[in-house]
Amino acid sequence: MRMGCLRLLPGLSVLLSLALRPADKALGASASMACARWCPLHSTCVNATACRCLPGFSSSSGEIITNPLESCDDINECRLPVPVSCGKLANCQNTEGSYYCMCSPGYRLVSGATNFSNESENTCQDVDECTSGQNSCHNSTHCLNIQGSYECRCRRSWKPVPGSPNGPNNTVCEDVDECTSGQNSCHNSTHCLNIQGSYECRCRRGWKPVPGSPNGPNNTVCEEIFPTWTPPPGIKSQSLSRFFEKVQDLGKDFRPTSAKDTIKNVITALDELLEVPGDLEALTLPAQHCVATYLLLFLKEVLRTLAMNIPEPSFTYLSRSDTELSLVIQEQGNGTITMGQSHARMQLNWAEAVGVGELGPTLAGLFSSHNMQKLLANASLKLDPETKAQLENRHEGPVGGGQPRLLSAVNTVFLSNKNTEKLGSPVNFSFSHLLVTPWPRQQVFCVFWEHGPNGSGHWATKGCRMVGTGNTSTICQCTHLSSFAVLMAQYDVQEEDAALAVITYVGLSLSLLCLFLAALTFLLCKAIQNTSTSLHLQLCICLFLAHLLFLTAFNRTEPRVLCAIIAGALHYLYLASFTWMLLEGLHLFLTARNLTVVNYSSVSRFMKKFMFPVGYAVPAVIVAISAVSRPHLYGTAARCWLSTTNGFLWSFLGPVCAIISVNLAFFLMTLWILKSKLCSLNTDVSTLQNTRMLTFKAMAQLFILGCTWCLGLLQRGPAAHAMAYLFTIINSLQGVFIFLVYCLLSQQVREQYRQWLKEIKKIRVDSDKYTLSSRATSESSKTSMVRSQLLPEPFT
Repeated sequence: MRMGCLRLLPGLSVLLSLALRPADKALGASASMACARWCPLHSTCVNATACRCLPGFSSSSGEIITNPLESCDDINECRLPVPVSCGKLANCQNTEGSYYCMCSPGYRLVSGATNFSNESENTCQDVDECTSGQNSCHNSTHCLNIQGSYECRCRRSWKPVPGSPNGPNNTVCEDVDECTSGQNSCHNSTHCLNIQGSYECRCRRGWKPVPGSPNGPNNTVCEEIFPTWTPPPGIKSQSLSRFFEKVQDLGKDFRPTSAKDTIKNVITALDELLEVPGDLEALTLPAQHCVATYLLLFLKEVLRTLAMNIPEPSFTYLSRSDTELSLVIQEQGNGTITMGQSHARMQLNWAEAVGVGELGPTLAGLFSSHNMQKLLANASLKLDPETKAQLENRHEGPVGGGQPRLLSAVNTVFLSNKNTEKLGSPVNFSFSHLLVTPWPRQQVFCVFWEHGPNGSGHWATKGCRMVGTGNTSTICQCTHLSSFAVLMAQYDVQEEDAALAVITYVGLSLSLLCLFLAALTFLLCKAIQNTSTSLHLQLCICLFLAHLLFLTAFNRTEPRVLCAIIAGALHYLYLASFTWMLLEGLHLFLTARNLTVVNYSSVSRFMKKFMFPVGYAVPAVIVAISAVSRPHLYGTAARCWLSTTNGFLWSFLGPVCAIISVNLAFFLMTLWILKSKLCSLNTDVSTLQNTRMLTFKAMAQLFILGCTWCLGLLQRGPAAHAMAYLFTIINSLQGVFIFLVYCLLSQQVREQYRQWLKEIKKIRVDSDKYTLSSRATSESSKTSMVRSQLLPEPFT
């Protein structure tokens, strides 16, 4: 059975093959139609014994392969001897089984495509790498387009950096210095200035081009000059004219080799003019200031011109009149230099002295003259807004009207740089001056001379500040040198109005007396003691203590701690006074609302419950918060009060303004209520009298409740002076108003005063009787004693 199965297997295979082949294919088809299974890569089957290489590939035996060991290799269409033709300016690029054409480097197709297939599609043209930006030239080179490429070349008057040959990538150029290399045609009267890619021939300082010879590299010729001095217009002075004539004569004989002697002669001529001013002293102050302005201006120009002809790096000169000149002349550079002599010393960054576009070495000069004070001593001082605000805050009052007094020599600074209106770094000065000890109401300033549009000038502080001062020297710092001189000045701070001070002291003294009498009245007069009297009493106590402390300790600024304590106490007492004024206004309003009610118990209970916590605790909280947050702002250099720095004064003004506003509202509502009550009254005389009295007191409350303090806000503009007097008079007499309204105009109080006066008279009469009887007894005893002494005793 097993053998039969085995014999059937070949037959089954034949049947399966017949079933799988197409019906038109017979098992016995020709072996020549079968496909060879050994065809290599990149080929296709031809028959059972041959394969054909794909297009672009070939074998060693040709296109048809019959040997299974052969392979189909890529045909390089771009290789000679018969390469594919891509046309001009193009290259053939072989690929596996094919190829493509591509424009040569530096060229591209018009269509923008990257490649093409045959010569007929060739549209290659040159690419301008210089205009398209497709170049790597250094910014110091110039791009030159050539066919199929570009070159990076140095510009005219530039040269390749050593080790940097011409090429598209690695060429770096540097400027050729025609001045140092001698490759220039400048005239020997000029100075060669190298610039990027070229050079210029310019005249030296103190020289000018010959007429018809403009600046240029070839044709500039210069001649020597000397600054021309002319008197200021409108000034007639023989002394000044002679001085200008001397200077002009020095200019005629000027030679660069004699620059030092010329400088000395100019300073000597200036000293002779200022030591004996002659008719200059007869000029008006504006005319003298105009002369000083012109002298400082032209002196600075001539010294700058002459100094540039000095070959040494520094030069100093001290004249017989104690006029000093210090010069530093060196090449341009950086760093800090210090220069000067006994009158002044200057420290500046050397970079600030370098003039823009100036040729040759850099110059810095400091000229000091005491004689110049004769023309500038009575000049006015103009404070910049910031300095003025600081002084007003320090002295708690206006600043102005004082006449400055010169302490130091007039110092003029000049540099090669003429544009010194705003320096990049400040200049430090140390000025020596006379021994001075400023009074408490005086100030030492660092100032400079600022000329006006009419040729005159004045002292100014803008851009200059004082760093420190001593008895004989002061250190200043300035951010500009646009002035003609920098110096020291002493300035008196404007004093307070004497009349206002007298009114304040007299008014407060009267108020103290009246407040003391009113407080005694409220304490001792039993007939008027009620809630309203308690309010009046507390207000009197707070105002009395505040005014008393103000009069006795307001100006005691030393020691500093005590001054701060006084300021804090004043802060609390005046806030407490205004708080009690607020309670007065509230009580007046509530009383007016309950006018028709005979029993005021509801108003009294309400006020008794809240008035003491509000009257004393609220101001204490405000002062405590202020003292904890900024304790250093209690007390100033001028007085023991709150500082105005950072708006700290509003810790007092804020609550006061709020209280005044509320009291004013209470006052207006009270008047409106009283108006309604008066219209609805019957003929009850007592009620009418009470209402009229309350109306009068309500009007008086406008002064008593502090509403008049709002006059202080009106001290602005032309009416400021008048408002200051009105404010001082009314508010300093507030205690007088309280005594007048609540005591003298009260019938009950007047009756009590009469009763007290009767008791006082009775006591005085009894005292007189007792004194007379005692005196008679005493006289009798004295007579007996004298008699006993004069008469001898009887002999026993």
